[in-house]
Amino acid sequence: MSSPAERYAAARRRQAESRTELARFAATYDFPFDDFQNDACRALEAGEGVLVAAPTGAGKTVVGEFAVHLALAQGLKTFYTTPIKALSNQKYVDLVARHGADRVGLLTGDTSINPHADVVVMTTEVLRNMLYSGSRDLDRLGYVVMDEVHYLADRFRGPVWEEVIIHLAPEVQVVSLSATVSNAEEFGDWLGQVRGRTTVVVSEHRPVPLTQHMLVGRRLLPLYSARMQPSADAESAAGEAGYPLSRH
Repeated sequence: MSSPAERYAAARRRQAESRTELARFAATYDFPFDDFQNDACRALEAGEGVLVAAPTGAGKTVVGEFAVHLALAQGLKTFYTTPIKALSNQKYVDLVARHGADRVGLLTGDTSINPHADVVVMTTEVLRNMLYSGSRDLDRLGYVVMDEVHYLADRFRGPVWEEVIIHLAPEVQVVSLSATVSNAEEFGDWLGQVRGRTTVVVSEHRPVPLTQHMLVGRRLLPLYSARMQPSADAESAAGEAGYPLSRH
């Protein structure tokens, strides 16, 4: 059983946490945050950059959305970068639904909507070009979210991510998100060298199961099975498709 002093200290911590921007942000969601989301958001609120490595569907974008929340609360701007236009369009719709069309913009090269907004979703190449041109839209920039940051390892497009990370102003906090970074600690060390204090948050829990299937004819069948022999369904479907299965 805890002592009166320990209970008092715990109550004070809870009281302090209830007054944070993270508490206000979390209250707008109808589900509790996972530990990795809370850890990354706390680091952001403490003024650090973050690298979040978690499986697809785990909820990494909550951290990016918290960066947007922090920036708006502090009177700063956020750029949310993605590697492809389709993802930029999706995030634009999501952020408009949350913050309103007057506060969110979209820049994808061929599309320009409210480009001087406090929150702008864009492809990473657009931000790189803004940095090299010295765009006035970089004024008051407080946070940059780099979704799918593992593109930095891409042979052809990777230099764009590297240039953005290196050339952003020192006061800008970078939020790096990825589901496929295998060397998160090493990558985090590099981010710390070029961007300053960076917290690495890794989660291996996969809330959305990953399974593999094959399409045979018009049937979707599991790719891996404990059975060594083809099932009757697989034989039937393969026959329909003209691919006979042999038991030998």
